[in-house]
Amino acid sequence: MRFRAAFRVCESRNRAPLLLQPQASRSFSQLPLNPQRPSFGIAFDIDGVVLRGRVPIGGSPQALRRLYGDSGALKVPFLFLTNGGGVPESRRATELSELLGVHILPSQVVQGHSPFKTLLKRFENELIIATGKGEPAVVMSEYGFKKVLSLDEYASYFENIDPVSQYKMWTAKQESGNGSDSKKLVPKYDATSDRVKAAFVVSDPVDWGRDIQVLCDILRSGGLPGHKNTQQPPLYFAADDLEYQAAFPFERLGMGAFRIALESVFNRIHCNALEYVSFGKPNPFVFKNAEAILRQLQSSCNDNAIDNGDVGSNPLKTIYMIGDNPLVDIKGARQAGHPWFSILTRTGVFRGKDNHAEFPANLVVDTVEGAVDYILKEESTS
Repeated sequence: MRFRAAFRVCESRNRAPLLLQPQASRSFSQLPLNPQRPSFGIAFDIDGVVLRGRVPIGGSPQALRRLYGDSGALKVPFLFLTNGGGVPESRRATELSELLGVHILPSQVVQGHSPFKTLLKRFENELIIATGKGEPAVVMSEYGFKKVLSLDEYASYFENIDPVSQYKMWTAKQESGNGSDSKKLVPKYDATSDRVKAAFVVSDPVDWGRDIQVLCDILRSGGLPGHKNTQQPPLYFAADDLEYQAAFPFERLGMGAFRIALESVFNRIHCNALEYVSFGKPNPFVFKNAEAILRQLQSSCNDNAIDNGDVGSNPLKTIYMIGDNPLVDIKGARQAGHPWFSILTRTGVFRGKDNHAEFPANLVVDTVEGAVDYILKEESTS
């Protein structure tokens, strides 16, 4: 992709819009260090900002290394705030560490489905269904849910529930959580008689036709396909992105597109409209949760810092959200308000010359490296 050496449109915290020229990169250790712990944090989107597929983009490895000290210790509290997912946070942290060349902790990875942990008390011992790419059942099991089935496995208990399955030539690798190990995770029970108490769309579904069919069966039968019951079980989506930037040069349909398809079909065949809850950006809960995690990470930064007693004595004055999608990343940061400051890159969904019209960011840059340049310079003079 061609990157512009263009200007940056900046509406800083207390200043009128500025036109900033690109600056030479400097490591954080070259900037004046405040003896206090850092009073700012950073939230990075992943797809279209630091990675495209599995390939680092926008100088992301170099940018992230500047947030660590020479010893490898974290100097600036940061995390990855993504609507993606499908694997446990611990595994995603390991993957990011390998791709980006820095040590990422599981606590620094907040995925679209991470808030599902808050529903554990309600559904811990209830039968739930999880669908999406990757290992959705494993994800939910690691969160502590005791009776989890992937939609793949659940559908296998109902003969002919997918009327066109025999025409599907692809072979899907069975989840590790659906093999012999699943007996350790899921108590023995009869899926054909136990009602599903909730359905979770953990990540982007792979087989839309099959998933829409089976979810409609579950949701319009009160949780037991083939039975009549208009009481819809709860339905949760990890995110609601209509599109996102993947390895293909142009945007791909996301979980929001699947939700629209499911809702359209369900509302045509059922007497009541589909009820659901969507997490992920731009949900205000996600940004509030990220802020709390950044405050925890702040306590481990700059071991030589002078503390006044507790972490709260040096609150985060600014949290920078670096994203590529105005309708998700920038909208969410704008809704969250203080202390969030939004930075829009041109390496993903957004590729405009100027700012986004409907959801303008505080700052527009070409790459994530340009965003980190701005942040470190801004904070060194604060």
